[in-house]
Amino acid sequence: MTFLQLCEPGQTPSPHEEENVPQEEGLAVGIDLGTTHSLIAFSVQGRPVIFEDNKKRAFLPSVMSIDEYGNKKVGFEALDVLSQHPNSVIRSSKRLMGKSLKDIQISNMNKMHHVDEDNPSGMVGLKVNNQRITPVEVGMNIIQSLKMRVEKALGASVVKAVVTVPAYFDDAARQATQQAAELANIKVLRLINEPTAAALAYGLDQGLEGLYAVYDFGGGTFDVSLLQLEKEVFRVLSTGGDAELGGDDIDQVIADCWLKEKAIKATKQLYQQLLFLAKKAKEHLSEHEIFKEGLKIEGKEISVSLTLEKLQHLVCPIIEQTLACCEATLKDKNKSVTDLKGVILVGGSTKMPYVQEKVAAYFQKKPLCDIDPEKVVAYGAALQAEALSKGAHHLLLDVIPLSLGLETMGGLVEKIIDRNTPIPVTKRQEFTTYKDGQSGMRLHVVQGEREKVKDCRSLASFSLKGIPNQEAGHARIEVTFQVDADGLLTVRAQERVTGINQEVQVKATYGLDEEDMTRLVLEGFEHAQEDMNHRLLVEEQVEAKRILQALDKALEKDGYLLQAAEEKVIRSKKEICEKRILSTDRTALQEAMKKLEEVTENFSAKRMNQAIQQSLRGQKI
Repeated sequence: MTFLQLCEPGQTPSPHEEENVPQEEGLAVGIDLGTTHSLIAFSVQGRPVIFEDNKKRAFLPSVMSIDEYGNKKVGFEALDVLSQHPNSVIRSSKRLMGKSLKDIQISNMNKMHHVDEDNPSGMVGLKVNNQRITPVEVGMNIIQSLKMRVEKALGASVVKAVVTVPAYFDDAARQATQQAAELANIKVLRLINEPTAAALAYGLDQGLEGLYAVYDFGGGTFDVSLLQLEKEVFRVLSTGGDAELGGDDIDQVIADCWLKEKAIKATKQLYQQLLFLAKKAKEHLSEHEIFKEGLKIEGKEISVSLTLEKLQHLVCPIIEQTLACCEATLKDKNKSVTDLKGVILVGGSTKMPYVQEKVAAYFQKKPLCDIDPEKVVAYGAALQAEALSKGAHHLLLDVIPLSLGLETMGGLVEKIIDRNTPIPVTKRQEFTTYKDGQSGMRLHVVQGEREKVKDCRSLASFSLKGIPNQEAGHARIEVTFQVDADGLLTVRAQERVTGINQEVQVKATYGLDEEDMTRLVLEGFEHAQEDMNHRLLVEEQVEAKRILQALDKALEKDGYLLQAAEEKVIRSKKEICEKRILSTDRTALQEAMKKLEEVTENFSAKRMNQAIQQSLRGQKI
C-alpha cells in the first residue's frame, strides 16, 4: 500500500525506510496505555514516530461509552457523549486495573466510576446502562482502537507490542494490563515501567549518562525512579511513588471545592460534569489567570470559577506528596539531590507551570522536558519494541517495588527477593520440616517490607505434598522465586530427595491497595527496630519449642538412663523454659534455655555413649 506521510520539519524519515518494516510478520509497536489518554508509536532505525489519526491527533482519550443498546464508543467519540450523558461514560479505568471491589468502595475512586455493586466476584466490575464490563475489557477496547489507527495507516497488522505500566503497579495490575493487550490480539513482548521508557527515549536521543531522577506525574499515578544511564545500559537503582496519586486527584479537589462553594449535593452525573470542567480549568490556567464557565444543574444555570492562585493553593498538598516520595526514594539509596545530573519530567500533569516550579525548587535544577512529557513514554516503548523484535536490545535493568518472601514458623516473613532487586531475577532457598513425619508443607507467598506476615500483603498460597516420612529437619525443600522481565512472579517448590514439585504463577485476584504500597515501604523503615526485636524473639521461641520437643522425645525413649533426682531437675528447668516461651522477654528465655542445656549435658553424654556401644556391638576394633 502506498501512502503520503507528512512529517514535521527535521523529522523526515530516510527514503524507503518503511520497506524495512517486516510486513509478513506484522508490526511491533510501543503502547502507552494511560489514565487520561493513550498513544501508540512505531520506531524504524531508532527513529520513533507517534501515530496520528486522519485529523492529526496523536492522543486517544482513554474514555469509553456504552449506550442503552450496548453499543460502545472509544476515544473522541466517547468524549463527545460525556457532556450530555456522563453516566454512559467510563473514565480513568487504568486506576481500577487489578483492584478489588473493596478497594474501590473505600477510596475516592468510587465517586467517579460506575462500580457494579452487585458484582458477585471479588474483582471490581463496572455497570453502565445495565451493561457489565471489567477494567480489562475497557483497556482492551482502547488498545484495539489504537491498533486499528496504525493498521489503517500502514496497511500492516499490529501483532507485537511493548506496553508501559507505572513502576509502582503491583503484580495484579500488571497481569490485568497484559491481559488487556492479549485480548486485543497483541503479543506482549515486554511490560516496561514508564519511567524506564522515558529514560530510554532520552538516553538514546541525547546520549545522557549519569544518575537521573524520573519524575512521572500522570493522570492517575505518580512514580519516581532513580536511573543510572551508561551508554546503552539503563539501570534502575530505586523506585517509589503512589499509584493513587495523579492529575485525576487534582481534578477531584477542584470539583470538591466547587461543590463546597455552591453547597450542591453531588450526584454521579453532576460529579462527572464538574470533573470535565475541572480538567478544562486546570489546562486553561496554565496560560491564564482566571477560569469561568457555566453549566446546567436540573435546569438551572450556575457559574463556576477558579483563579490561578486558588488552583496553586489546592494542588500544593498533592505536589508535596509527590516530593515526599522523591525524598524517600533518594534516601533509600543514600543519595541526595546534589548527586543527580538531571531530572526528567514525564506525564501530562508535569505540564502545569506550578508543578515545574516546585520540582525545580526541590531538585535545585531545571527539569528536562525537551521531549513532550506526554509522548516520551510512548517513544521509549517504541524504541524497545524495535530492539526486541530485531534481536538487538538495550539492556534494561528494572527493579521490583516491594520485597517478596514466604511465611515461616511464628508468623514471620523470610524475604527471598528484596525490594529494588534488578529484574529478571531468580533466587532459591532451602527450607525443612518442623515436625516428625510431616508429609506436606503449605507455602504462603507474601509481599512487603515488614517482618510479620500480618503486616504484609498475601499474594498466593499452595501446598507441596508427598514429602517422605522423616524426622523433623531432615527434609530438604528447595523454593525458587522467579520474577520475569515484566515483573511477574512464579514460585516453585521441590522436595530434593523424591523430586516431587509444585509450581504456582502468582496471579492475585486483585491488586494491592496502592495507597498501602507507599505505606508498606515507609512502615518498613519506621518499624525496622521493633520488627527486628519481634523477629529475634519469635525465632528464639521457635527454636526453644523445637529443643523442648526433642527433649520430650529423648526422655520418653531413654529416660531410664537418668536417676530420679536428675530427671526431676531436668523437668523443673524444662517447665521454666515453657513459661518463658509464653513471655516477651527474650533475654529471660535465653537464660532459661542455657540453664536447661547445662543440666541436660550429662543426659546427652549418656545417650551418646549408649548409641556408640550399640553401633559397635559385634564389631572388631
